[in-house]
Amino acid sequence: MSAEQKLVELGLELPNLPTPVANYVPFKRDGTIVYLSGQGPRRADGTYPTGKVGRDVTVDEAYEHARQTALGLLAAAKAAAGSLDNVEILKVFGMVNAVPDFADQPRVINGCSDLFVAVLGERGRHARSAVGLGSLPNNMTVEIEVVIRVHD
Repeated sequence: MSAEQKLVELGLELPNLPTPVANYVPFKRDGTIVYLSGQGPRRADGTYPTGKVGRDVTVDEAYEHARQTALGLLAAAKAAAGSLDNVEILKVFGMVNAVPDFADQPRVINGCSDLFVAVLGERGRHARSAVGLGSLPNNMTVEIEVVIRVHD
């Protein structure tokens, strides 16, 4: 089953590729390697869920935010690779806007990782970092950047 069919089976739809809010591009390709710029959990109206995980936002809510972010990253990956069937996730760097003593960053970023594997199968498995930060742009809850390989 293709990755596109898997999205449909899961009842998911890729969002439109967001317009960068500063001086950067959504992705940069170097041969078969593509660096996807960091994204957050952008809603359809262009806003982001905000707040500190561990105070304003639960782990389960933040997991869903990371899952939403993964859809945006898959949209960028598709734009870079032409088809999700050409995409292999190599590295995920997940950042969580959290209170200082929060220690469940991996559980939050699993929202992204789990979706990648559900849609891409083995090509969705990746190396990963999940870190907590004192703040993120626009006070969003998570930001995730990804490195992919394109299989032409």
